[in-house]
Amino acid sequence: MARKQFTVIGMGQTGYYLAKHLNALGYDVLTVDSNAERIQEISSELSRSAVADCTKRKMVAALPVLECESVIVTVGKALENSLLIVLNLKELGVKNVMAKASSGSHAAILARLGVTEIFHPQKDMAITVAERLHRPQMLEYIPFMDGHSIVEWVCPDELVGSTLVQLNLNQKFKVQVIAIKDALTNEVTMVPLAEEALQDTHILYLLGANENLDKLMEKLD
Repeated sequence: MARKQFTVIGMGQTGYYLAKHLNALGYDVLTVDSNAERIQEISSELSRSAVADCTKRKMVAALPVLECESVIVTVGKALENSLLIVLNLKELGVKNVMAKASSGSHAAILARLGVTEIFHPQKDMAITVAERLHRPQMLEYIPFMDGHSIVEWVCPDELVGSTLVQLNLNQKFKVQVIAIKDALTNEVTMVPLAEEALQDTHILYLLGANENLDKLMEKLD
């Protein structure tokens, strides 16, 4: 089966790390930037690349963008360039376009242009740091849906030895344990059984409303 193909336009920090990780996951990634020196800098790690000014429709049309699963535009600071690139992609018939937004107004215009998914890396990182400060026991924070999150939480001493059915977190706090990872072996148990006994090496992945997660962590702090 053919590997999925992605094109990442804009080789700033966001685009570079995105392309590098997709490449490490085994996908076919084309990196594009208007700066030839930048493309040369990353060529040893991301060899499939092109120098192209994607604000020009002819240059975008010369790229294999219609063959891609998604085209991701990570040009964020130059608002006009970002919008022109997205407009060119949509007019060429690219169905799945993702784009980085640098502001709320930028995101609103991208949405009007039909961008499939809009992401705000700086905003998302700031929220994650704030959530870690808010919940010091938490290792990781993943927004799930409005008002709900998935958090990665080291099993507190008070819960060690108890089974999930004994703790009954779902009934008491309306929080669901969706996975357990053993920090020693890195073994992950998805949707653990009710009879699963917690150990001091366990990391719990909890899903719930933010206020319920707070109540649970405050109770065991």
